[in-house]
Order: sequence, then structure tokens, then C-alpha cells
Amino acid sequence: MSSYRQNLHHLIFHTKSNQLTILEEYSKDLYNYLWGIIKNKNSKLIQINGVENHIHLLVDIHSSIALADFMRDLKSSSSIWMKQSKKFPDFIGWAEGYGSFTVSYDHKDQVIGYIKKQKIHHTKETFEDEYRRVLKENGVELDEKFFL
Repeated sequence: MSSYRQNLHHLIFHTKSNQLTILEEYSKDLYNYLWGIIKNKNSKLIQINGVENHIHLLVDIHSSIALADFMRDLKSSSSIWMKQSKKFPDFIGWAEGYGSFTVSYDHKDQVIGYIKKQKIHHTKETFEDEYRRVLKENGVELDEKFFL
């Protein structure tokens, strides 16, 4: 008998101190690198995009992998790669923590559209305001100390 599952997560993580260190000209290289990590974890990248200080992903995470382990590996491996690649000379690392929000299959296309429009979206809203809004929309209690 087969097991069936679907673990869609909208993931958000940002650079240390929200520094603008993800250069647009190399962002696709970073996204491809992240995609490789995700594939190696038997998981599926559905959508990825971001701006200079943060990334959004919609990922179907394999059920054999704990979310915390998945995020630790994704952030640490990509941080090492970014520093070694020389394409992101001012990148000093990812900020501590991340946002993870489960997504129902019914809302998958809505989240894909939201992630695709990140560059347009951020002409009107800062990352900090977006993150606060997304936390509130998902019923997550906000701790302002993480925004200082």
C-alpha cells in the first residue's frame, strides 16, 4: 500500500540585518542552487522569487524531513555557496529564523501568483511590513523584538 501526502509550505527568509545583498543579476543562479538542494531532499520546488533582501518559496517538503532540518540545510548550504561564489560580495549570511506557513492545495495558485509578483509588490510595501502582514494573516503572534 502506498502513502499519499502533500506538504505545501510558503517559506520566507531574509538576509542578516535585511541587507540588500542578493544581486538581481545573480538571483537566478541562487534560485537554481536552492532548487538543487530541495531536489536532493526529495522535495519539490513549486515557485521561488524574491528581492534584494529576502526570498519566498513554495515547496512540497517530503514527509521524511523535519521542517527545521530542511530550513537549516537550505540556509546553511546556500550561505556557504553564496560566500564562495563571489557573485554576492556583500552577503554576510541569512538572518536567524524563517517564516513557514502551510498552504492548502486550494490556495496553491494564489501563493504562486503572490511569489511571482515579488518585485512589483515591493515597490509598494517594505519587507518588514510584508512580513508583519503575512504573520498576522496566518494567525502567528508577532514578537517585535525580531524586527529591531
